[in-house]
Formats: sequence, C-alpha cells, structure tokens
Amino acid sequence: MEVAALVEERTGLKTRWNQGTPEDAQVQQHLDALLAGGLTSDHAVEVALLNNPALQGTYEELGVSQADMVQAGLLTNPSFDGSIGFPLSSEGGIEHEFSIVQSFVDLFTLPLRKRVAKEQFLADTLRVAHEALVTTAEVRQTFTEVQARQQLVALRREVLQAADAAADLSQRQRAAGNITVLALATEQAALEQARLELAQDELALVEAREHLNRLMGLYGPRVAWTLTGKLPEVPASEASLERLETRAIEQRLDIDAARKQVSLLWNALELARSTRFFGRVEVGVHTHQDANGPRLLGPTLSLELPIFDQRQALIAKLEAQHRQGEDRLMELAVNARSEVRAARAKLVTLRNMAERYQKVVLPLRTTILDESQRQYNAMQIGLPALLLARREQVEAWRAYLETVRDYWMARADLERLVGGRLPVPVSAPSPEPTPTPEPTHEHHEAH
Repeated sequence: MEVAALVEERTGLKTRWNQGTPEDAQVQQHLDALLAGGLTSDHAVEVALLNNPALQGTYEELGVSQADMVQAGLLTNPSFDGSIGFPLSSEGGIEHEFSIVQSFVDLFTLPLRKRVAKEQFLADTLRVAHEALVTTAEVRQTFTEVQARQQLVALRREVLQAADAAADLSQRQRAAGNITVLALATEQAALEQARLELAQDELALVEAREHLNRLMGLYGPRVAWTLTGKLPEVPASEASLERLETRAIEQRLDIDAARKQVSLLWNALELARSTRFFGRVEVGVHTHQDANGPRLLGPTLSLELPIFDQRQALIAKLEAQHRQGEDRLMELAVNARSEVRAARAKLVTLRNMAERYQKVVLPLRTTILDESQRQYNAMQIGLPALLLARREQVEAWRAYLETVRDYWMARADLERLVGGRLPVPVSAPSPEPTPTPEPTHEHHEAH
C-alpha cells in the first residue's frame, strides 16, 4: 500500500488499511500489546494510525479512486442490435437483421484516459497520506498535553497538601493568639483556592485524555492506559533548522498532490481538445436478409456531427479548473513557507524561554522561598509574605511546564508543516521540582 510506505518513510511508524481480512485480528492484538505497557508518544501515534476511525474512512477513498482508475482502463461494451420481421399473411418469409458496433473514439483515447486516472489515483494517495501525517502531529500534540496536565495535577496536589498543613497550623496559632483573624482567613482562602485549582487541572487532564482516546479510536477497557514517562525537557541545543522552507516544498505530500492535480487537469484538457471535432464514432458489422433475398453482410459506420456541441463548455470548464489548480498550488507553496518560518520562530522562542526558566527563574524562585522561610522562622517577616513566595514559586513551575509543553507541541506542528520528522536533538537534564515546603512555626508558637 503506497500510503503505508509514505507514512512509514516520514514517521518510522506503520499504518494499515483495515478491510475485514484475517490479518485485521492480528492488528487488534498488536493494539492491545501497545496499550498494555506504559504508553509512549510513538505508541500513541501507531495506535492512531492503525485504529483511528476517521483515518480508516479516509483510506477507503483510495478504494474509490482505484476503482475509477480501473474503470478508466476498460473499453466501453459493444452494442448489439437486432430485429425480426414476421409476415402478416402466408405469403412471404421472415426478415431479420443484426448489427454489433463499438465506439472507435474509446480505442483512440484509452491511453490518455488511463494516464489521467492514474494521476488522479496518485494525487488521492498523496492526500490520504498527508491526512495520516496530520493525524500523527495531532496525536503527538495531544499526548504532550496529557503529559503536561498530569504533571500539573501532581504539582497542584503538592500545593494542596502544603496549603492544608499551613491552614491547620494557622488555626492552632490563632487559638493560641499568635496570629490575627486576617492571617487565618488568608490561609484558609489559599487552601480553598488550591482545591479549586486542583479541580480545574484534574478536569483539564480528563479532557486531554479523552481527546487522545478519540484520536486513537479507543473505548471500553482500552481507555485505562497509563503514561510511561514525564514530559521531556527541551533540548540543550537545537538540531539544525536550516532549509526548512525548501524541505517543505520538496516533501510536503499535500503540495505534491496539488502538483499531480494540476498535471492531470492539463491531461484531461488535452483529451477534451483532441476529441472536440470527433464526436461519437462507432464502427461495427451489420447483417441483413430479406424474406426472398440474399443474406447481406458488411461494415457500418456511425458518426456524430459536432456541429453544435464541440465540447466548448467542457473545455472552458477544464481550463478554469486547471488555472484554479495552479492558483491552489501557488497558495499552498506560499502558505507553507510562511507557516514554516512562523513555526520555526515559535519553536526557537519557546526553547529559549524554557531554558531561561530552567537556568534563571526557577533557581531564583527557590532561593527566594528558602530565604523567606529563614526570615519567617526568625520572625523577620510574616506568614503572608512566606505564602506569597511559595505561590510565586508554584506559578513559576507551572509556567515552566506549560512552556515545555508548548515547545514539544510546536515541534510536532513544525514536523507536520515540513512533511517529515525533524532531527532528534539531545535533551537537557531534567530539573527536579523543588518540593513546596511547609512553614515551620516552632519559634512563633513558643511566643
């Protein structure tokens, strides 16, 4: 299958057109094996390529196109005519005549019609393969979203635990008269806010998982998959992103399909022009015998005189469609170059932002929190200042995770725009999130 070869060449993963064969059962077993262990990005893509219902429906378009190609290579059936005349009286005999005719123009135009149909099939193949690559990119982006959401939920749960402990401690401090009502209410409000934010992130995780389930075509027990790892860090250095515009023009399947479409429209136009003065031409054999006469046998010729209809409307339509195809090809090429430039700039910017978070912002937030904890224990600052430092550190980690997520989603989008996988960069070491500390209040409670 040409689509499977094109997809494997660009993704390194296999796809299959399920047509109700015995091999389809083996595919289902393979899906179960892919989902049994921890799900990776590549496994999620492979499941979608094998099992996505919309994609399988798109593959069926190739069956329609292939049938059209076969039909174009067949001659029209010959026509058989016959008649018998019976006498109304006893005098005279039976008359009969028979003829068989075949369209001559079909014989003449068969090679060109086959070429047009073959180019249409190739164009359809490229379009279907492009849809598979679009699905691949969407699965990778959604998988990245699930990874990020899962880590954000874990972060929110740590924050909730710390807020719960701080609120409990504040109640005890208030009972001892060590803090004000305002400080207690502030801590309790922070606890409730942490609960709400955790609920929001848990819902976002559910929605991301269900989006991925839809892309993979999963339901029932199969939706209980788990992830095998955390969101990977951005690379320490980016692989070469040069000549991406040229690569997109050369290897984008939708652009190649548009080229094929322009070519087949030109050939269809040439076919219409070459037969505009022929009309219908039928040749055949005719036999006739009168009641008392000899049997006659001879050739027949039937010509359609193209006096009124010389395919002017068809030719004008094909000319307009050909120009339309050229405009569409130009639009795709211009848009592809622009989209690649924008996606490349986004990728580089997100990588630099993630690097800045990793090397500067997160260490600073950790230092601020540690120093705030020391000053709080020394009664140099109050509880609100410590809580503010802690929340700002959590928000910095959240922003960092979202930036890393956006980087990998942008990378998947750039691969889609280029029409193939980018060189795999070497990732930087993953920073471990600093645990959210609980404020120690021993010194405050003693007073």
